[in-house]
Amino acid sequence: MEHRLYTVAQIRTIEEAAYANLPAGTLMTRAGQAASAYALELLGNSRALPVLVLAGPGNNGGDALEVAANLADAGVDATVLHLPGRAEASSATAAAYERARSGTVGWIDMLPPDAEWGLVIDGLFGIGLTRPLEGEVRELVASLSTLRCPILALDVPSGLDADTGAVIGPDGIAVCATHTITFLGNKPGLHTADGRDHAGQVRVDMLGVDDSVLPRAAAASGDIALFAGHLAARRSNSHKGSFGDVAVVGGAHGMAGAPVLAARSALYAGAGRVFVASLGAGPGYDSTQPELMFRQADDFDFFGRTLVIGPGMGDSANAIRLMAKALDSDSPLVIDADALNLIGASPDMQSRLAQRSAPSILTPHPLEGARLLGMTVAVVQGDRLEAAREMALRMNATVILKGSGSVIARPDGEVVINPTGNAGLATAGTGDVLAGLCGALLAQGWPGWEAAIGAAWIHGAAADQLVAQGIGPIGLTAGELPAALRQVLNRLVREHAPR
Repeated sequence: MEHRLYTVAQIRTIEEAAYANLPAGTLMTRAGQAASAYALELLGNSRALPVLVLAGPGNNGGDALEVAANLADAGVDATVLHLPGRAEASSATAAAYERARSGTVGWIDMLPPDAEWGLVIDGLFGIGLTRPLEGEVRELVASLSTLRCPILALDVPSGLDADTGAVIGPDGIAVCATHTITFLGNKPGLHTADGRDHAGQVRVDMLGVDDSVLPRAAAASGDIALFAGHLAARRSNSHKGSFGDVAVVGGAHGMAGAPVLAARSALYAGAGRVFVASLGAGPGYDSTQPELMFRQADDFDFFGRTLVIGPGMGDSANAIRLMAKALDSDSPLVIDADALNLIGASPDMQSRLAQRSAPSILTPHPLEGARLLGMTVAVVQGDRLEAAREMALRMNATVILKGSGSVIARPDGEVVINPTGNAGLATAGTGDVLAGLCGALLAQGWPGWEAAIGAAWIHGAAADQLVAQGIGPIGLTAGELPAALRQVLNRLVREHAPR
């Protein structure tokens, strides 16, 4: 259930269905109980330190007041900083306020400069916030960055858009929580764009609401189960032709490294044979991976091969010709880097791409995505899910919009947010490695959708494995990824391949 992701509108529908069958205030009481139990878990042996509870004017603030009362009842020194607002509080929030006032909860009007806290509870604003944080609230949120303690956000970190993961406002600010407990369903904004930096570890509590009232989820968090059916142990009675050919088309003069990275990735991900079809003179061989075969792109036969086109390809007339040749082929196609820019600049190529029947996977970063859609990077990043959906629909392709919480979309609007990966991937060449991995999975017979989800997951998991081993995130290089993704892929096959 935690893998389903619901929009704010869908959460409102779930709330209404729950309200119709529950006594007034039940959901707030349950939210307070779930969050206070999590707070006690986070406090651990630090219960001697006070807990700061930030309570805003709405129902999110009511949840926070319930948490404060529960913590006080558990013997914790809970202190509330309350920002009541001007509008009349709901009956549930008013009841939570009276409960907190009647107990041993402490109350303050401003944040003491030198106070030491064991935990901060962010209950300022929930999923209903549409305006940037301003004035005293903005100053309060900014001051939290100086605190050296866990911060638990209720439902969504205040200032973060629960649908998109963008901080609200062009110069906005949001709480940077170490943990978030979100209610009635997981939200996409907690897992992409700024969401991962602001939400921290996410826990979902359904507040006892029955599955029967849940709508079809707007998106999903990537999970091994979404591609495990295509993991396959290798038969002894097999040969290199059993696992397909991958050809990486790119490598204009001065850019030979990009296709080599993609080719090494395809080799380590199990493709039977891997070619580099170079636009430039190119190397004669790769001394690190002599298994790679180098050819000239001009007369290379695309037939019967999975093509990874774009790494280091440039924008020459020859690059345009090869791009058109690839689009007109019936080969499975991974389009990356310079190839994406060529398509973005050519309505004719976009039309050819949209008419393809063979699988096509596009792997844009936000700038490449902006060029494909004819918009700014800020607009793409402002709603990554919608941008990925629009690209997939226009190009009739599976799209991996790269970034924190990469978004995988297909033409029918289905969306998955990849949960793996870290900041170590923010370095040159990692996108080439992802493209090569996509190509290898396609060559081994994976459908485009599952290949994209699986490649994004494995690529991120390889980076996570390297960081766990002390390799990065600072200084992690793209060249270190292929061997790590090979380990991840083989482990997945051992543990999850159908018997």
